[in-house]
Amino acid sequence: MGLFKKRPPPTAPDSTNGEQRATGDTDVEKNYETVNLENAPVDGGIGHHHIDPDLEKRVVRKLDWNVVSLVTFLYLLSFLDRSNIGNAKIAGMTPDLKLVGDRYDWLLTIFYIAYILGEFQAFMWKILPKNWWASFVVFAWGIIATAQTGVANWHGEMALRFLMGLFEAGFGPGVPYLLSFFYLRHEIGSRIGIFLAAAPLANTFAGALAYGITSGHPSIAKWRLLFLVEGLPTVVMAVVTFFVMPDGPTNAWFLNEDEKRIAKARGVRQVGQEEKRTGGLDWKSLGVGVLDAKNWFTANKIRRLKLLCTAILISYAVGFGSINAQGLTAPPYFLSFLVTMATAWVADRTKQRGLMIMALSTIGGIGYIILATTTGVGPRYFGVFLAASGVFPSIANILPWVLNNQGDDTRRGLGIVILNLVGQCGPLLGTRIFPESDQPRYIKGQSICAAFMFFTTLLAFGLRFLLVWENKKLDKKYGTLVEQDQRAAVGDHASSEKAAAEVAEENYGPRFRYIL
Repeated sequence: MGLFKKRPPPTAPDSTNGEQRATGDTDVEKNYETVNLENAPVDGGIGHHHIDPDLEKRVVRKLDWNVVSLVTFLYLLSFLDRSNIGNAKIAGMTPDLKLVGDRYDWLLTIFYIAYILGEFQAFMWKILPKNWWASFVVFAWGIIATAQTGVANWHGEMALRFLMGLFEAGFGPGVPYLLSFFYLRHEIGSRIGIFLAAAPLANTFAGALAYGITSGHPSIAKWRLLFLVEGLPTVVMAVVTFFVMPDGPTNAWFLNEDEKRIAKARGVRQVGQEEKRTGGLDWKSLGVGVLDAKNWFTANKIRRLKLLCTAILISYAVGFGSINAQGLTAPPYFLSFLVTMATAWVADRTKQRGLMIMALSTIGGIGYIILATTTGVGPRYFGVFLAASGVFPSIANILPWVLNNQGDDTRRGLGIVILNLVGQCGPLLGTRIFPESDQPRYIKGQSICAAFMFFTTLLAFGLRFLLVWENKKLDKKYGTLVEQDQRAAVGDHASSEKAAAEVAEENYGPRFRYIL
């Protein structure tokens, strides 16, 4: 079958005894303990065997097509369902629901209050079968999004927005954690980038889609039709999700038996032991993780950036009417979509995520300075491009940074929960710092955003400095990775392999190092 290729040990002992790996399924399973010892990174490390790279690429491609594409499409739907309230307002919802005073602002705020309260649901990806949990939350928010079609007053819409925020919190914030069960640490960043790129992509065409839905003469109010047409596809996708979302790579319906063995070996390389990764939490790890300062560093960065996601919708400041403004937001958001995917991929390859975040947040800060200080249409529109190219891509790099630097599944989940629990406080402020009274330039709001972007740069620098120091401590304790390989080559090979098999590179242990 050629699932695993033989690699000579570093000392190159005499292997003329003819011991070869059999090609039958029985022999692969018989010798699987040898594969358990294979936990070195793709580009080298400890171990006598390594996974056939061509077959591994095939497995990863199938995961991309079937898992990443599914969660990305679902996230796009969730973003449309939560944000179409702005287009519904344009389509006539304000007089029908009597949205006087700050009632519309409260419809935005109540969503994020529920979103914050629901962040702990991210742990459900580890506790329950993933297709069960995904289909449940998708169905729940889809029904609620569609039910907005029949809402009669502001109070009813407030209740529905709260419930929608609660159930959407069970999906989107935890998807990066979900992907950590399928991908290795040097692969996950680009996949999270693709997933999060659905947000600016949705903003690229959301206005045009809403305009197309509401441009005719329907028999019901246009804003009600908008909720109906954009909510029903989510309900349908909940059913699809139940049947196509795998619970893990080793039981994915789209992998054949050979590919499942590859997936199983990848899991061993990732966590260092063959175990069921779904079904419960490690409470000791939870306690230790809460006290980890690195989690709070990244949480404060994401809080500031989440604030700015609401702030990029400033095309009104360019000086155009609402329809033209919706059209003008499309190019900056599309650029953000491309930059998000590209920078996450580059950071995966270079393993320099902190430097990437510093560069992106600086670019975004410059964009907001331009928006706060200039009056010309051209410069302000250029500022929109810079701001959009800084905010979304920064978030797409912060999320994998959290997963990269937690050394077990429970703490990876906790890192995501803390990140989003603190981070979602940003949109609460973001819905309030752009009051209509500050039109058309929103100087105060743009200035606050610029300051937060540059503070994010400072936090990223501080965290990277801390991680460099932590890595030096690990090198001093265990020896560098090169030194570990050298020790394995001169006689301590068996013991080092045993240690690596027990705790692999992505779990805390001798070969764990923080991604900078």
